[in-house]
Amino acid sequence: MADLSDARVLMLATDGFEQDELFKPRQALLDAGAKVTLASIRTDAITGVINDSDKGESITPDMTLDDVDTDDYDALVLPGGVGNPDKMRLQERAVEIVTEFMEDGKIVAAICHAPWLLVEADVVDGRRVTSWPSVRTDLENAGADVVDEQVVVDENLITSRKPDDIPAFNAAIIAALEEELAEESEDA
Repeated sequence: MADLSDARVLMLATDGFEQDELFKPRQALLDAGAKVTLASIRTDAITGVINDSDKGESITPDMTLDDVDTDDYDALVLPGGVGNPDKMRLQERAVEIVTEFMEDGKIVAAICHAPWLLVEADVVDGRRVTSWPSVRTDLENAGADVVDEQVVVDENLITSRKPDDIPAFNAAIIAALEEELAEESEDA
């Protein structure tokens, strides 16, 4: 098992996140030893959905978007669900966070509808990505090379299509973090 005890991961979500796309990557990262912080619009509990229809579990964010300092993190994970990324892409600070991670070359992982945030941050031009089918035209219009694959890794950017892809999505995030931490220890 990976040892990510030095990894610091930020997740962004609000009400309407796809339950498995937040909880399963979060748990995989915690199991690998990473420190995972959840930021949202407010610090009130947020509630997920299952298949974008049934009410899911709730979780309380650790901080608000305005409290995020991207220098404190190694990676950003963006869960999907239709409502979650649609609400988040209207939050100026959420878009800035995505932009800052991408400009710094840090790991950004987005699944399902979450690539809407990547489009809003204007960071997909020329990048190879995947997503839920209904988001693909938006990605293409933003200049991305869109493919239909379980997980796509394009340098620091990791994307997946749907909840069924979570095992591959988690493995790609963990592998990228292991590689990043190994490079940091060599540079130290």
